[in-house]
Amino acid sequence: MKILIIVPKYTLKTGQSYDYYFPFGLGYISAVLKNAGYEVHCLNLNHINGKVEKIIKSHLDFNEYDFVCTGNNAMGYIITEKILNAVRKHKSNPKIILGGPIITTEPELIFNSLKPDFGVIGEGEETIIQLVECLNENKDLKEVKGIIYKNNLELVKTEKREAVEDLNSLPIPDFEGIGFAEQIKNMHGNYVYYTLFNNPKVYPILGSRSCPFQCTFCYHDSKYRKRSIDNIMMELNLMVKRHKINVICIYDECFALNKERLLEFCEKINKLREEISWELQWQCQLIVNTVNDDILNIMKNAGCYLISYGFESYSPIVLKSMRKYITPEQIDIALKKTLEHGIVVQANFIFGDIAETSETANVTLDYWEKNCKGQVFLDFIQPYPGSQIYKHCLEKGLIKDKLDFMKNKIGTDSLINMTNNMSNEEMEVLRKKVFELSSKYRIYIQPLSIHKIKFNTYLIKIKCPFCQEIVEYENMPIFNKYNYGLYVLCQKCHMRLTIVSLFQKMVYNNYSKLDKFVSFYLSIRKKLKTKRL
Repeated sequence: MKILIIVPKYTLKTGQSYDYYFPFGLGYISAVLKNAGYEVHCLNLNHINGKVEKIIKSHLDFNEYDFVCTGNNAMGYIITEKILNAVRKHKSNPKIILGGPIITTEPELIFNSLKPDFGVIGEGEETIIQLVECLNENKDLKEVKGIIYKNNLELVKTEKREAVEDLNSLPIPDFEGIGFAEQIKNMHGNYVYYTLFNNPKVYPILGSRSCPFQCTFCYHDSKYRKRSIDNIMMELNLMVKRHKINVICIYDECFALNKERLLEFCEKINKLREEISWELQWQCQLIVNTVNDDILNIMKNAGCYLISYGFESYSPIVLKSMRKYITPEQIDIALKKTLEHGIVVQANFIFGDIAETSETANVTLDYWEKNCKGQVFLDFIQPYPGSQIYKHCLEKGLIKDKLDFMKNKIGTDSLINMTNNMSNEEMEVLRKKVFELSSKYRIYIQPLSIHKIKFNTYLIKIKCPFCQEIVEYENMPIFNKYNYGLYVLCQKCHMRLTIVSLFQKMVYNNYSKLDKFVSFYLSIRKKLKTKRL
């Protein structure tokens, strides 16, 4: 049996793109299918020029498959729809299997809308093997846990599958099989993860799954489980040396719940760093109540250059409502100590929680203005499908059409007032204030010089406003020399800043005057890009 995995585009661009987060889920699915003996091919749409439908048709014209597998989250609805429609239209008629959060969070809705042949709900490694075997041997599909499908006209959703208990039992994700080598060969230097080195080679890894906490704006469908540090290092030793990786991104939501586990990782990653001839740095996510000088010093010496935190709010009222079991004082300590140790801070304050008021928002904004030095971003909560606040929006009638929300509103500037105590007028005032303060206090600088190296790639020289050092970025993606904004870190002092064109700087400086125009422009641009896809 031949199986095609389609990696969806992660931007609304018809051209090639290599600046995206590599998909863990599809990497694991490819690995288990290959281990089970199936012939697996990959079509990574990000790496190919052209419209989605034409790319898929051309590939299927020359290759015949029994199954086509793809997956995405709710923000990828438009691309996922285009992929499934293109496969469904093709004369070869392969069976379509759809997985990922997009169908896990709303199985019936998404199945009826996108019409795959089968949907995989939850973690897919065990499900996909049993499903393909069952179809191959013509067994009863109701025996397969964790799927949704149609039996004649009846929609069938089988019993929920238990999460994979022993993560060490899973194979290393087959990133190489779904285009990883091509991505790192063409990786640009935009955004903080990719600007530590001028030629970044970034390897993503998951050392655990799910999260032990239940924040209202997050969605988890399984319990928290961890890989052993030895199992993680087995993967890193192999992949770092094979691809000369210089940045490791650890995407665990809570990497250091256990101090001994973190110390073990630091000890073993240092051994790996000693075995290679190039510089290797890494980043992870921590909870603010785990931070102290000793931990930060050990992490820094082990090559940690960036820590991501879930600050979310500086109001204790909002933190409690969000089910964030942290305090403002712990946020303050984490921010200041991390910066003192020369480690990049990746964090956000997000507004619009159910308990938000003008007063609680001002508590956060006052702290942000006085302490954050442009290192923490401001934004609004999105009610992602499956989360508690998403359910709140449905119950209150704030989201009237779930499908329309996924297609047209999620991940956009469309703001839902989900608070209990703020009027729409007060929310609009807060929205303008948040974006005006972002424009005022975030660090926007123009380059000292900019030179084209090759197509859409530039060398940019800046003077860091923090350390006053001259820094050169040799691999920056710019598609319009007169209109760009690049999120970077200073390679000398590790502070975050944004390099902007003169036009972009004018837009940021005059945000309040241009607000409606910018929103209109962005909505039109999205529609045009979607049409081109």
